Amino acid sequence: MTDPIECPECGGRKGQRVGGLFLGCQFCGGLGWVGGDNEPAERGGGLTPPPLPPAWQHRVWQDPFVSAAFPCRLCFGSGSLTHVDERRGTLITIACTCVEEVNEV
Repeated sequence: MTDPIECPECGGRKGQRVGGLFLGCQFCGGLGWVGGDNEPAERGGGLTPPPLPPAWQHRVWQDPFVSAAFPCRLCFGSGSLTHVDERRGTLITIACTCVEEVNEV
């Protein structure tokens, strides 16, 4: 354990804001500092867990009430998909494939 210091990833800002959405820093867990009980180097012992399945393959879709409430597993009925590209500093929104299928019919 070390003394708490300002997070080197977010600079103590606890994350970043993209429009109205606040994304918490993954390094410090949104606290703005590391060290003490919040030491990222001591997490997990270097073992990486298996990757999680994509959202559209999550087991919650086996529930008939959830499947009925959201007509599309990709966009949840909004009709658009958004991608945050941190490297380029862009936010990209495109039409979902479910919208294209409705327009073709």
